Amino acid sequence: MTKRARNMYLVPYILWIVLFVIAPILLIVYYSFFDVDGNFTFGNYVHFFTPVYMKMTLSSFWYAFLITVFTLLISYPTAYLLTKLKHKQLWLLLIILPTWINLLLKAYAFIGIFGTYGAANQFLELIGIGQKQILFTDFSFLFVSTYIFIPFMILPIFNALEEINPSLIQASKDLGASSFITFRRVIFPLTADGVKSGCQAVFIPALSLFMITRLIAGNRVITLGTAIEEHFLVTQDWGMGSTIGVFLIIAMILIMFLTGTKRKRGARK
Repeated sequence: MTKRARNMYLVPYILWIVLFVIAPILLIVYYSFFDVDGNFTFGNYVHFFTPVYMKMTLSSFWYAFLITVFTLLISYPTAYLLTKLKHKQLWLLLIILPTWINLLLKAYAFIGIFGTYGAANQFLELIGIGQKQILFTDFSFLFVSTYIFIPFMILPIFNALEEINPSLIQASKDLGASSFITFRRVIFPLTADGVKSGCQAVFIPALSLFMITRLIAGNRVITLGTAIEEHFLVTQDWGMGSTIGVFLIIAMILIMFLTGTKRKRGARK
């Protein structure tokens, strides 16, 4: 294949990147320099560093961190267990299937489960605890968010575990290492890239959650994603909403840069 032919195949990819990645980012940056009346200003950026938005930013990072940690604690053992099962690809498919369901449908399903007369409260009554306010709490927000992001964490970790050469684990055991030492010194280091990819896939979108904060947390949890929705759809202050979006993009790029690593060789089967 000639160089010219290869370049021709790149044209659709470049057009896609320009139209659906670069152009939207440039539009967000452009609108961030205008106030609600359409006047050019740097005031949006100054306003972002006020205590209200700084607290909102810290809250967003804190909740995204908690969601990522809980998702990782559930996903890593699950992915490890999947690699030991006989029909692991089938089980992996069953875990991934919920991602095909619309997020709004899943949110409304949990509203029914956590509601006053939902399955969760019926179970609490059955064991003698009684009804509790589960919906519109931090617990319900973290629970639903973790559930939604689990498949995105499991998949890269599962792939990383599958690529480990079994002879490395066997060699560790032959040298007298315990199961814990083998995990700490062999398995986990070789799956670190998968863990980082999973954390990226969870932490970055968790920063800008807004639908779940509305439906599940009842606006008790305020994040930057909620603020963007508010500015664009309610106050019509597109400039401030775009400014928050700019800082979110910068944060996401920094996270990808800090957690991104070159793929190591020698760990494959």
